[in-house]
Formats: sequence, structure tokens, C-alpha cells
Amino acid sequence: MTDEHGTSGAVLVVGGGISGLTAALETAEVGNDVFIVEKSASFGGRVAQLNEYFPKLCPPSCGLEINFRRVRDNRKIRTYTMTTVKSVSGGPGNYEVTLETAPRYVNSNCTACGDCGDACPDEIVNEFNFGMNKSKAAYLPHEMAFPRRYVINKAALSAAGAKAVKEACKYDAVDLDMQAVTFKINVGSIIWATGWTPYEPTKMENLKFGKSKAIVTNMMIERMAAPSGPTGGKIVRPGDEKEIESIAFVQCAGSRDENHLEYCSHICCMATFKQMTYVRKQYPDAKIYVFYIDLRTPGKYEKFREVRMADENAVFIKGKVAEIIPEADGGVSVVAENALTAEKMTQKVDMVVLATGMQPSLALQGAPTDLQMDTSGFVISDYAKAMIAAGCAKKAADVVTCTQSSTAAALKAIQVSRR
Repeated sequence: MTDEHGTSGAVLVVGGGISGLTAALETAEVGNDVFIVEKSASFGGRVAQLNEYFPKLCPPSCGLEINFRRVRDNRKIRTYTMTTVKSVSGGPGNYEVTLETAPRYVNSNCTACGDCGDACPDEIVNEFNFGMNKSKAAYLPHEMAFPRRYVINKAALSAAGAKAVKEACKYDAVDLDMQAVTFKINVGSIIWATGWTPYEPTKMENLKFGKSKAIVTNMMIERMAAPSGPTGGKIVRPGDEKEIESIAFVQCAGSRDENHLEYCSHICCMATFKQMTYVRKQYPDAKIYVFYIDLRTPGKYEKFREVRMADENAVFIKGKVAEIIPEADGGVSVVAENALTAEKMTQKVDMVVLATGMQPSLALQGAPTDLQMDTSGFVISDYAKAMIAAGCAKKAADVVTCTQSSTAAALKAIQVSRR
């Protein structure tokens, strides 16, 4: 099925996280038509998975809600979820882009009442919570989902499940015969805001992720601390739900390592300092150990770091972790060499957090067209071709830096359209 839309002054934004939303809004608010496509079932990207942003430590709802409202109110922006770029032809000022929207199996009649989820007997692993719990196969992507519409994992539905979700919906919104739709748009420039993916922790075999439930990643802790997360906001050891008396953070898990990510991801130190505040709020006396190569908290974040490092129950060890050993009681021992004293040390803790780095998503899934990329998979903007990188597709960065780079990308896209 094909249909065509678009004008050549229009801009396509690929990716609907905080960077894509910012770029789309800045472009549309000066009068350009914008198409924004997101491969998952709702907008918000990685930011929607956070418990709090630093340095102000406010929840992501405050930033995303405003942007969602601005998008809803802007007639210049057309939004497409579950949509990917299949191919790009033409040139700057006149690109023809083929897009494909995957079936959601729920149409626009959906009011997000939740009856289909309640009736659904089939469960799937909850990817939004990094597999720490299950959700129904008919589900709302997350509590802040925009668009606020359910999605059905048809492959996970039993025959009984298919019948139950269909019968439960009083709005005739469930459509299990939905097909993928392919369509073309014409745009003058393309902003790539394809975001990042947490580096795969199982690749660091010495850190034993997956060998003990006590070994989690920094994004898993973020979901645990979130009130809407798998533990309702409580940081506990997965598996036995033990409260934490001691916890270790392993910095640069896979970063600054020529066998993994060769660069510093820029935000993992700050993420750890932020997560120390989560732990401290819940466990005033817990012992916190931070193993690091260098602590990188430039500029405005130095004060944030100073406060956390003054914590008398926190120990900072400059040294790379050699291995993590799962223990019989459910805890783990962290083995490292202290670079300042040259002593080998072993520290037993209830739980360990791997501060994994940010890998650009296109490094994993590949680009759908001929984009300039560096050796790590970050997109290099080609202004002559009107192919512009924004946010974490461009470089590993925090939310503030992403919104700045997205505003800059919007400006470049607008310039192309006005030539």
C-alpha cells in the first residue's frame, strides 16, 4: 500500500526522543512542515526511561509533557510511530523518502482504557524495564506514552488471547489483521536524531552480567528507582528483593576500551553520582563503593560531584575492575587493583551496578542510506547534502547538550529549506 505526502520545504526528523522532539518543534515553530518518525510505539526515547535528570533531579515527565503538548498543538508536525526509514533517494532540497509503518494491531479508536490488557492472558518480557518484569501482550508502552494508545504483540498472543482482547474492546479498536503500510514523503533535509542504546553488558565477560541477579546496569537502576518501574521505586536486589546494605558502581563498563567502546560516554560518572542519591535516600547507612578510571564531571557538574564525594559512607577507588565474582549468598565480590596504592583488593557487596556506555543506535542497526559516520557509528553532519546529526546520534551527551545540538540542527535544516 502506498500513498504520497510532503513538500520540498519540509524536514524529516528520524527519531522521537528528546533530541528529535526538540528538532521537530524548533523547525515547525518557524513555519516549516515537519515529519517526525519513531521506530517504537511511543515518543520520548531513553529520557522516558529515566527516573530523574541531573543536575536538578526532576522527573522526565516535566520536560517530555511540555514537548508532547507542543507537538499535539502544532499543525505543522506530522507524527508517525512504529515507523522506519526504508530508503532515501534524490538530493538536498528534494529528497524522496520511503517509510514503513509496522502494524500496531490497535487503531485510532483506542482510548487507552486498558480493558484489552486486563483481559489478555498472555505475557511478554517488559523491554521498557529491561526485562526486570513482565507485561501483558496488549499493553501501553509506558505510563507517559504519547500517543496514548495501546499496542499488541501479536506474535505473543495465544488463540484464546486474541479472542479475549478482541472481545474486551468496546471501541472496536483491536485490529489483528492490520498490515504494514509503506508510503513516500518529499523533504528538503533530514535530521538524524536516532539516539543511543546502552552498551551490551554481556560483552564484558569478566563483569559476569547475567551470571548473578545482583549484577545490574545503570539503566536498570534508573527503572528500579522510578515510581512507575518494576519495583515501584524501590532499589532492591533482583531475584530475592533483598534491601541493600552495600552497593558498588563500576565505572567505564565497556567504555574507554579498545575492545568495546573506545570513547568516554561523558555522562556515566554523572549518572552514578545521581544514582548514589537514589541509594542514599532509601538507605541512609548503606556502604557505597565507586570503582573508576577518572571521574569526569566537567563545568557545572563539579558541585554535584563534590556533594556526593563528601558522603562519609562512600568509598572511591581509582582502579579498573578486573572481575566480579558471584557469591553463594546472592551477593558478589568486586576484584580490582587500586591504582594509587598498587594493592589488589576484593570488596564484597550486595549488588553491583555496571555504568555501561552509550552506543549510537545506528552503529547497531546500520543506516538506511549513505550517511557519513565515524568509526564508532556516530553520524557526521553533511550540510551540503542536508543530512544533519542531532543529540546522541552525533555524540554521547547529556539531555541539556542534546537539546542544544537539536536546536542547532533545526537551524541548519531551516537554512536548507530557505535557500
